[in-house]
Amino acid sequence: MKNLTNKVAVITGAGSGIGRALALQLAGRGCRLAISDVNAAGLAQTLTLIKAAHPVEVRTYTLDVADEQQVIAHAAQVLADFGQVNLLINNAGVALSGKIRDLDMQDFHWLMNINFWGVVHGTQAFLPALIASGDAHIVNLSSIFGMISVPKQATYNAAKFAVRGYTEALRQEMRMEHLPVQVSCVHPGGIATEIARNARVCAGEDKVRTAQLFDKLAHTSADQAAEIIVRGILKNKPRIMVGLDAHVVHFLYRLLGVRYQFITRMLAARMGY
Repeated sequence: MKNLTNKVAVITGAGSGIGRALALQLAGRGCRLAISDVNAAGLAQTLTLIKAAHPVEVRTYTLDVADEQQVIAHAAQVLADFGQVNLLINNAGVALSGKIRDLDMQDFHWLMNINFWGVVHGTQAFLPALIASGDAHIVNLSSIFGMISVPKQATYNAAKFAVRGYTEALRQEMRMEHLPVQVSCVHPGGIATEIARNARVCAGEDKVRTAQLFDKLAHTSADQAAEIIVRGILKNKPRIMVGLDAHVVHFLYRLLGVRYQFITRMLAARMGY
C-alpha cells in the first residue's frame, strides 16, 4: 500500500491516545475513516478534531472489541457504509498491573478479552473484506512487553505476546497464499497516553504511583507514535518498533536472550516497582 488517498481505514480505540493520533494522521493523508471506541464521548472529541483539520469522510461507531458479535456486526456495517475496507488497525487496549499471586481472574479475563481477543475479533471479522479490496493492510498493536516480560505485567505480557504470535502467523499465511493483505505488528515503548491512569491494579498496588512511574518512562508522544506507525505501513514493515526505548529493548533481547530478565528484575527493584 503505497498511497493512502481514498483508502478506507478502520481504527479501534480511536477515542484517545495512539488511536486518536492515528485517525488524525491518516485523515491528513486522505484516508476515509471508520473509527470506533467503547468511549462515545472520547470518540466524539476525535471526530471534532478531525473535522476541524481535514475534509475527509469520517464515521464513528461505539464498539466493545471484546464482544465478538458486536465486532462482526461492526464489520458488516462498515462495509455497507463505505463499500470497501483497505486498512485495519486493531489498536484498542487496556492495562493491568500487579503480582500474579494477587490477580483477580475477572481482571485477567477483562484485559485478555480486549487486548488479545479484540485483535482476533477484528482481524477475523474484517479479513474477507480486506482480501476482496485487492490492496489491504492489517496493523495489530502489541508492545515492547510483547518482546520481553517484566514483573507485575504478566497479564499484559500474556496478551501482547499472544498478539505478536497471532500477527506473525497471519503475515506468513497471507504471503504463502499470495493474498493482497500486508500485515504489521507494532511494538510501542513508553507512549504518553492515559492508559496507565485508566488501568486496573491488583490489591495492594498504588494506582497513582504506578501511573507516575509510567510517566517517567513515556518519552514518545502519541502523535510521534502515529507518524512512525504510518511510515511503517507505507514501507510494509513486518515489525514496527515505536520509540528509542523500544529499539533498545529489542536490541538487548536479541543480544542477551532470556538473560535480559536479570536487567528487568534489577531495574524493577531499583525503581521500587
